[in-house]
Amino acid sequence: MDKDRMENGRILPLLITLSIPAMIGMIVNAIYNIVDRMFIGNAPGLGSLGLAGITISFPVTLILMALSLMAGVGGATRFSISLGAKEDEKAKYYQGNALMITILFGLFFMIVGNLFMKPILLVLGASESVFPYAKDYLSIILYGAVFQCVAMCGNNFSRAQGNARNAMVSQMLGAGFNILFDYILIIKLNMGMQGAALATIGGQFLSMVWQLAFLFGHRSMIQCKIEHMKLKKEYALMIIKTGLPAFLMQMSTSLLNIVINGTLSQYGGDLAISTVGIITSVQTLILMPLTGMTQGQQPIMSYNFGAKRYDRVKETLKYTIIGATMLVLISFIIVQLFSKTIVSMFNHEEAIIELGRVAMRIWFMCLPLVGAQTMCANFFQSIGMVKQSSFLNLLRQCLLLIPLILILSWCFGLYGVFIAVPIADAMAFSITMILMIKQMKQLKSMPSKN
Repeated sequence: MDKDRMENGRILPLLITLSIPAMIGMIVNAIYNIVDRMFIGNAPGLGSLGLAGITISFPVTLILMALSLMAGVGGATRFSISLGAKEDEKAKYYQGNALMITILFGLFFMIVGNLFMKPILLVLGASESVFPYAKDYLSIILYGAVFQCVAMCGNNFSRAQGNARNAMVSQMLGAGFNILFDYILIIKLNMGMQGAALATIGGQFLSMVWQLAFLFGHRSMIQCKIEHMKLKKEYALMIIKTGLPAFLMQMSTSLLNIVINGTLSQYGGDLAISTVGIITSVQTLILMPLTGMTQGQQPIMSYNFGAKRYDRVKETLKYTIIGATMLVLISFIIVQLFSKTIVSMFNHEEAIIELGRVAMRIWFMCLPLVGAQTMCANFFQSIGMVKQSSFLNLLRQCLLLIPLILILSWCFGLYGVFIAVPIADAMAFSITMILMIKQMKQLKSMPSKN
């Protein structure tokens, strides 16, 4: 990281430098998840049941991602703030402790997930016909838990060091492996759900190796050493506390998926679950660039907040809100115009295409508001305001969307699930803007170091 550039360089070029590689990496990451579903949805013997199986398993992978982000985002945020405050020794321990925490999380998840797989899948809504597909997939994915955790943690610290390109390469390596071996294992070797899972954890392993080579190598600005990985209470607790909003956001996504799958099972069966699996894949592709933008935003905001350069924090926020809004507007237009074509890329069954075409248009009706809401929620995360960030990350998915899904599905059946999404988006945007206006007034009153 060029500390002088982080504190004094022009914001827009700096933001572009850090955000574009992160956005590319996240888009590639989203694409290989989508490719999984495309191969499964179009493979003989899998089709809609295979799509339902991977959709049912998705909340489990989201929980693992939540644990990874708690360590990775929490550690990277404190790492950047420490660098901004010229406290390099603290930064070393935040990096090492975060890596150790994420390894322990991955091992714990692998063991518990395998011990309780059957009850987990039944709770998630797996029907008798879908259960074998979900089990085949998840039984292998769980063995890659440590790979995913370490790779995600390393990506966060690459960006925190200003090396977004390294994180991008890591993600592209994993994605390239996954896509190639999806084709080999699913299509050529006819290995079905197990082939998809093996391709996924193979890519995660490759990404993990790349990140470990970076963190422990001489390319890293703060080289990771074994002594820095020894857990220290004050650092570990601060990492978990700071990463709590990111954890809660992903956990709320997992809980939301559980509620959605259960509601869909009640009102639409496996067909509806398969259809929404396609929609959430498209949603992931749309939102991943926003996640990349937040990852470019975070080190600039955290560093300058630690250095008391509040003017630069506000300028960074302004550019990311503008950029994010432009991205979601483009996505909104594409989805509204080509929803039928998009759904048919995943599956050619007429019933899924017809339901998906209508559901997708409703689902993304308030998409233009999501960009600004995402950037503002991440603003609170980046400056270490845990309570506000936790509230905003829980707001849309837990506090608003889950109750709306339950109420509106009771009133309108299956389509109530789809209608709930844009209503929650609009309400979350309004509440977030109220909090942001209040926080901007407070930030304006704080003296900025020149």
